[in-house]
Amino acid sequence: MLKTRICGIKLENPTVLASGIMGVTGASLCFVSENGAGAVTTKSIGLEERKGHPAPVVLEWENGLINAVGLSSPGIEEGVEELKAAVEKSKSPVIASIFAPTTKQFGEVARQVSKAKPAMIEANISCPNVEAEFGKPFATDQKAAAGVTKIVKKNSKVPVIVKLSPNVPNIKIIAQAVEKAGADSICAVNTVGPGMVIDIKTGKPLLANKAGGLSGPAIRPVAVRCVYDIYESVKIPIIGTGGVTYGKDAVEMIMAGALAVGVGSAVHYRGIDVFRKVCNEIIEFMEKEGYSKLKDFRGIAHE
Repeated sequence: MLKTRICGIKLENPTVLASGIMGVTGASLCFVSENGAGAVTTKSIGLEERKGHPAPVVLEWENGLINAVGLSSPGIEEGVEELKAAVEKSKSPVIASIFAPTTKQFGEVARQVSKAKPAMIEANISCPNVEAEFGKPFATDQKAAAGVTKIVKKNSKVPVIVKLSPNVPNIKIIAQAVEKAGADSICAVNTVGPGMVIDIKTGKPLLANKAGGLSGPAIRPVAVRCVYDIYESVKIPIIGTGGVTYGKDAVEMIMAGALAVGVGSAVHYRGIDVFRKVCNEIIEFMEKEGYSKLKDFRGIAHE
């Protein structure tokens, strides 16, 4: 009932662990798989080891989470070894998320990560928390986004997902640019922002980095709109990500046009078995409404 395919890769259900939630260790990714995720995505892997931003890096606010992890990474060698372990033992397809400060380095990371034979590679071109270090995200410029897509495709032996940012005036243009450059799929979206939460007792921002990306329930309407717009603009499959906490949220994403749904902050709210819970809730909805397959209601918001 819940089976789907992305770029020819079979998923037992449409839930995908979003990047950055459970780290890069093979053990943690396998643990998520065992708890029902249809596919799992690593935390973004880069060439060099990065400590990221100092703590606190993640905080809960009234309607979601705010984070400024800062793309912490163990470096390419350790990252690839852990990825290999995940690929070997995970019950679900493993997606390798990658990042780099330059287009050329994106190609190098893709080349090395491909050695681990992940099911897909996700090019994270949209992190909003390291702009001071890397300049504006590639996802905010269609030429830059296309340039990264081309070099990652050139250096990859598996399908390439490009993760887009909601922080743009017209996400359709970016989506079309990466599709034309060879992207096999789009993940929409990364966190919203950066935003800021201030402690009114101290008068200081709560995050050590001061600002961070917003995730969780509050951003879902933005993510749904982005998926809706992208679906009308490209033909490649979309992984709808942003605020999916319950089965009804996943259904909404699919109705907007998503082929699969990313689940991230919901792990904080509902536990590691949130993937299984969301799937059960989707099934309950389908049985109640008389749907036998996901494709029966995929994209119906456009009719």
